[in-house]
Amino acid sequence: MKRQHSPSETESTQLGACVFCNLTEDCPEKYGEKKTYKEYDITLHYFCLLMSSGLYQKGEENEGIHGFLIEDIKKEIIRSSKLKCKICKKNGASVGCSVKECRKTFHFPCGLQKECIFQYTDLFPSFCWVHRPVQPFSMPTNLSGTFTCTICLEFILPVPSYGVLKCPCCSSSWFHRDCLQHQAYSAGRWFFRCTLCSNQDTFQEEMLRLGIHIPEKDASWELEENAYSDLLQAYERCDVLQCMCRRGREYSQMDSQWEIIRCQYCGSRGTHRRCSSMQSFQENWVCIECENIIHESGHSLHPLPTTPQQLISPKRPRLSPRFSRSILNRQLQFPRSAAEVLKELDQQIDKSATTLFSVDRRSVLDGALCTLRHKTFNPYAQIEVKFTDANCLFNNSNSSCREFLCLLMRELEHSLLFQGSSLGKNLALDSQALHENLYYDAGRIIALSLVHGGPLPGFFSRLLFDCIVYGSEKAEPSLEDLSEDCISLKIKKINEAQTEEELQASVNAASEYLLIAGCSTKAWTLCDKDKLVQQLLNFHLILRIQMPLQRFCEGLKTLGVLEKVQMFPETFSTLFCQKPEKLTPLKLWDLFTVHFSPNENESVKENNVFCFWMKYLQDCYDSQCAASLEMILIFVTGADAVPPVGLNPTPSIEFLHNRHITRRAFPEADTHLNVLKLPVVKNYKTFVANMDYAICQTVSM
Repeated sequence: MKRQHSPSETESTQLGACVFCNLTEDCPEKYGEKKTYKEYDITLHYFCLLMSSGLYQKGEENEGIHGFLIEDIKKEIIRSSKLKCKICKKNGASVGCSVKECRKTFHFPCGLQKECIFQYTDLFPSFCWVHRPVQPFSMPTNLSGTFTCTICLEFILPVPSYGVLKCPCCSSSWFHRDCLQHQAYSAGRWFFRCTLCSNQDTFQEEMLRLGIHIPEKDASWELEENAYSDLLQAYERCDVLQCMCRRGREYSQMDSQWEIIRCQYCGSRGTHRRCSSMQSFQENWVCIECENIIHESGHSLHPLPTTPQQLISPKRPRLSPRFSRSILNRQLQFPRSAAEVLKELDQQIDKSATTLFSVDRRSVLDGALCTLRHKTFNPYAQIEVKFTDANCLFNNSNSSCREFLCLLMRELEHSLLFQGSSLGKNLALDSQALHENLYYDAGRIIALSLVHGGPLPGFFSRLLFDCIVYGSEKAEPSLEDLSEDCISLKIKKINEAQTEEELQASVNAASEYLLIAGCSTKAWTLCDKDKLVQQLLNFHLILRIQMPLQRFCEGLKTLGVLEKVQMFPETFSTLFCQKPEKLTPLKLWDLFTVHFSPNENESVKENNVFCFWMKYLQDCYDSQCAASLEMILIFVTGADAVPPVGLNPTPSIEFLHNRHITRRAFPEADTHLNVLKLPVVKNYKTFVANMDYAICQTVSM
């Protein structure tokens, strides 16, 4: 058995390369202390020495280096120089996997990078990235709120992995491996324990199994000189308004009227016995601050129960901490239309301030992110858009905010942030998107679109909407929520199994994912199939996306949108989960106000063109024209659907006579004012040809 050793302080630390890993880096937490032994002409890391597979401590503690004989160390250097590292492909791989069937060898630092496990106990075994020990995982019963590392308090995905560890004693504590290793290095063997349940023995045993090095030393805070000197100082001062002691407020004499008595609650206030008229037998005194607190809490905040009904405190359902608004506020709200709620949100917009988005229609999302992430971005300012690409012949003079938001929402729907069918999409887990904080930006984009009169999302699944409104613990995933990715197909295959053989084959095909989801700890039978499928659905559709969901909801808080969505879920469910109703000729016809010329001759011609317009709408609806009704709406307003708050200004139709036309008789549109100018032509065939050409050249669906 190898023995850990605390290196002698007389050994000098040098900048030479380690004889095992050939690194000069000196990082005690990662590689152990790096020492140079001049008498042996050897420089090495302590952990590289401990983990070398061909070394055993044959000497006493004071022999060789930490009990390893110099002859054995030199033989190990020669042996490892002939072995190639499976990771960096260089010679000198002194560490081998302890599983007999495994032939992998590697350097100690390479093993750390590849997430191998090194156990600092007994024979100091090492395990490669394939055979390393893992923690069993069961689905957390409470998915509400945000999971955090109990050391650094940063977000953590509650799925056991190499970088994420959980306490074996309590179900509430999760740790980053780096945070835990730093804690162990600081606390030492005698003080290292779970930060929540304070278990020490079982906790240390599990952490050693998972490769956490716990040095046999006292805690770092115990080694500081005069670390607790402040605790030895008692408060010695009289704080009453009028101190009667002639020798001053700091004077104190035991067993006399000038003895200072400290407040029995806070200990940070004091009084002479004489100054507070205390008798010699009185031991307790309460300062005025604590007395006020006790008085208020005793009579106002926590009154004593006086009736049997007050003694009963039944538990009531409540929202998760993430959605810790008062349920009573929601229950008292009367139903309101989406238009009313969005108009109320629109009142926050400062009409005197503007935010300019300079974007290319071919990459709207990238251009929008540049502006959104700028430190001067103000969501309360009006949005102005400048398209940097020249759009053929019909680039509108006034760029439309609605067109920009429409293109932006369309690109967001088909991005890697969402997955699912056209009937409804859930959040997808994309590590790169998490790193770039794209889920937060997606939430902000949707909030901005809703308040600034842009298109509705319309592509959310009901599952995603329920997670946003009620919390993940209230959501109920089903097979219909699965997309067509590889993992989803395996889950569906398990659900379709009709015999024990089919179920076992499906489980074996998904064994790796079952291990990650914590479902591989038992032999599953047909009787348990539904339970297995439900656990996989919960993990795949809810638990995995907790961090993306949290960041998305943070972005959706922009302009107070998330609060309104949670307050009026029924109102917003149709906006988030249903596509707008398909446009009809009658709806589009009613949308426009027609301005005829006062000139009688021109008015007659305009009436003919208006008849062409009505027939054109019907032909577009029947797919007899190149353009569609949605393309017409985009051409005029920049939006492919009418937003709940309506279009402002109201769309209108004007007419272009020969005197106004400087080129061919094509229609013109002003998306800023929502004005469509129809060319006055003599026949319907020419009208259709010109309308189709102009709209199709301008709008790309």
